[in-house]
Amino acid sequence: MGVDVAFIDTLVETFYGKVRGDALIGPIFTQAIAADRWPEHLATMKSFWASVAFNAGSYSGKPVVVHKRLPGLEHRHFERWLRLFGETLLEIAPTDQAVVYLMTRAERIAESLKAAIDYVPHPRLISA
Repeated sequence: MGVDVAFIDTLVETFYGKVRGDALIGPIFTQAIAADRWPEHLATMKSFWASVAFNAGSYSGKPVVVHKRLPGLEHRHFERWLRLFGETLLEIAPTDQAVVYLMTRAERIAESLKAAIDYVPHPRLISA
């Protein structure tokens, strides 16, 4: 399939370069991540995507918690994120298999995060 650590590094660097410059989702990232913290964020994303791609378990963050804290985050932001991710894969992925493999995972991640930000527990569950 051609996906290795070097490819994950390139994918993350290329993709988040697009994200930062995007008119819709760039400001969300700019608000959430200080300019001097981008290297740390990219390292975290490389660990995350390596874990996703290789089932490595090397990522131990809490993406749901992080995303639920972002004010104004909407489904349209995830759709844009997916579009940019797909565009990036089509530009740089070594094989069509890699595109399908990683895009399928990205779509699942986006759906999971959208469901999590929409979730409101039933009042009886909150008071229990």
